[in-house]
Amino acid sequence: MAGPRTPHMARKRFGQHFLSDPGIIDAIVRAIAPRAGQPMVEIGPGLAALTQPLVERLGRLTVIELDRDLAARLRQHPQLDVIESDVLKVDFAQLAQRLPATKLRVVGNLPYNISTPILFHLLEHVEAIQDQHFMLQKEVIDRMVARPATAAYGRLSVMLQWRYAMEDVLFVPPEAFEPPPRVDSAVVRMLPLAGPPAVDVPLLSELVQVAFSQRRKLLRHALGPWLEVRGHAGSFDLQRRAEEVPVDEYVALARSLAPQ
Repeated sequence: MAGPRTPHMARKRFGQHFLSDPGIIDAIVRAIAPRAGQPMVEIGPGLAALTQPLVERLGRLTVIELDRDLAARLRQHPQLDVIESDVLKVDFAQLAQRLPATKLRVVGNLPYNISTPILFHLLEHVEAIQDQHFMLQKEVIDRMVARPATAAYGRLSVMLQWRYAMEDVLFVPPEAFEPPPRVDSAVVRMLPLAGPPAVDVPLLSELVQVAFSQRRKLLRHALGPWLEVRGHAGSFDLQRRAEEVPVDEYVALARSLAPQ
């Protein structure tokens, strides 16, 4: 990719770790399987390790980059549309309307220090998204795909599994990056579910947050009083810990609490 030859120093405040292993890059691109003309958005392109092979296959690519110096480099590529912004301020639904298809494919090596806020931000715009492929800390992906009654199962598992089918598709070791992070990484595939049950998302989020606030105790200690205040008179079993409750039961409980 064209651009200045001056080395770019990774900035800790942006959580920058640049992918540099050609074999891993190729495996990620194959997992994404980009095709010419597809509307794709890359979050945090950095030094363009993924950007270059993606744009070669797509023909055109939109990238979101917060780092001013990196954004300036990326603008020198004629096939890139560069949005210099904090991704948490980007309206993906509005972005989809400007591109040639109604749904976006979203990819990226997400900054590990704000990966969860980015995932929740995208959840707000899920109707505009076809699929997502993200490099994340392996521990975060383990939590995203965790099943009930496991240590990794928690709020992130419930809030994302309600809306996406997800799978861990590729392990990425620290040495694949420059500088190497102190954690293992992986790539997750996220496919929005076609017909998820309608639910008040802020209500579900609050419910799940309360449930997992005392995850070592039975739900009657934290969730019980919360439900009582809301006049819940259903048969939801509070003699369990939060991690024992499947996603569909949390969703059903949130639906029962919503104003009719």
